[in-house]
Amino acid sequence: MVAGHKIDALGQFELHPVFGALGESIKFTQSELMMVVAAVIVPVAIYFGMRHKAIVPGRYQAATEMCYEFVHGMAIGTMGTKGKGFFPFIFTLFFFILTGNYLGLLPFSFAFTSHIVVTATLALMVFFLAIIVSLKNQGLKFFAHFMPAGAPIAMAPLLVPIEILSYLSRPISLSIRLFANMVAGHVMLEMFAGFTILLATGLGLALGGPLGVLPIVLNVALIALELLVGALQAYVFAILTCMYLQEAIEH
Repeated sequence: MVAGHKIDALGQFELHPVFGALGESIKFTQSELMMVVAAVIVPVAIYFGMRHKAIVPGRYQAATEMCYEFVHGMAIGTMGTKGKGFFPFIFTLFFFILTGNYLGLLPFSFAFTSHIVVTATLALMVFFLAIIVSLKNQGLKFFAHFMPAGAPIAMAPLLVPIEILSYLSRPISLSIRLFANMVAGHVMLEMFAGFTILLATGLGLALGGPLGVLPIVLNVALIALELLVGALQAYVFAILTCMYLQEAIEH
């Protein structure tokens, strides 16, 4: 957003109630709205992609099957056959984040993955799920994670706190990685788009127009980069979730 002669790159992350007085009363912002939209888009897209169940699939069905096979292969490849039980969770998590990342690139939309409270909630959900699965499959042996095998007992006062801090840092790194990448990308887009407007208004269309072509070209390149980063960050979040669950399953 360009205000006067300044570019407010962080204003796009401010939350505002939607649906008027109703949204104000229940604190329903554009972030929650986009989360609902993402939660609707994913199952609807899967339904329409697979409703015909054709033996020779069309393009839409083939793309849907590729998405299914991609996440299925990720879960099974990481966790083995036991990963089938966690596949629905991994599939939902991956496409919810991916859809949220891409929704934020649309005009008048909002990237809910650019808010740390959202990414932290997703990361904590994965973290506590991994702990529950660990305790279910390993029992008290789960706590052996915090004392490396073969290490001298005398080193326990030093090693155990380090291992505990390392384990507790997982949801922090998981949430900040997604949040920081989304914020950085949208700030860069806002800066270059605002710079184009400032050139046109400050120097006039005759001089500022031609000079504004370069920021526009860079913005197009940044959007392409954001498409790649959005998919990559969803994949990283999902594959790390698979790794944490695989460790919980197999000790």
